[in-house]
Amino acid sequence: MEEIIKDKNTEDTIAPQDSPANAVEGVRVYEVGYHILSTVKEEDVEGIVLMIRKEIEKIGGSLISEGAPQSIKLSYTMTVNKGGKNVHYERAYFGWIKFECDAGNVPALNEMLRSDKNVLRYIIFKTVREDTRMVARPRMLREIKRTDTITSTPKKGAEDEKVGEEVSEKDLDKALEDITN
Repeated sequence: MEEIIKDKNTEDTIAPQDSPANAVEGVRVYEVGYHILSTVKEEDVEGIVLMIRKEIEKIGGSLISEGAPQSIKLSYTMTVNKGGKNVHYERAYFGWIKFECDAGNVPALNEMLRSDKNVLRYIIFKTVREDTRMVARPRMLREIKRTDTITSTPKKGAEDEKVGEEVSEKDLDKALEDITN
């Protein structure tokens, strides 16, 4: 027998956690961020992204939004062992896909990404449906009002030097010799 609970604050009824009415409860919103190897040709990157999209749909997920992969410089060099040799990567194609699916199906996507040799690294995390990207605001410059007058201060040793006075070649040669030695 299914139990229905009345909410005291409203006239709504709340279905228990394990009832069919709450079957949507297991559906969560996720985002996968990925780096595709820079050795992949630019025209082949879309094919790899298409495979990721198909895997999301295969596990019962539906796409919400997506950021097309773009070539970026990595924050640090990543080393991958390929055939007994260490290969260093400084660039990769970064992209992301936001989707919703049943929480129990996410490990299948994780396994697919782990086994794909063209994916340098990836991350899958729970998120919210809303667009949470921040919009950059222009920086505001503060105006500082000063009431005092700015005056220049004389350089040290400036009292000894005479501005505009002619210098002999002998003094000039001596000054140049002091500077170069």
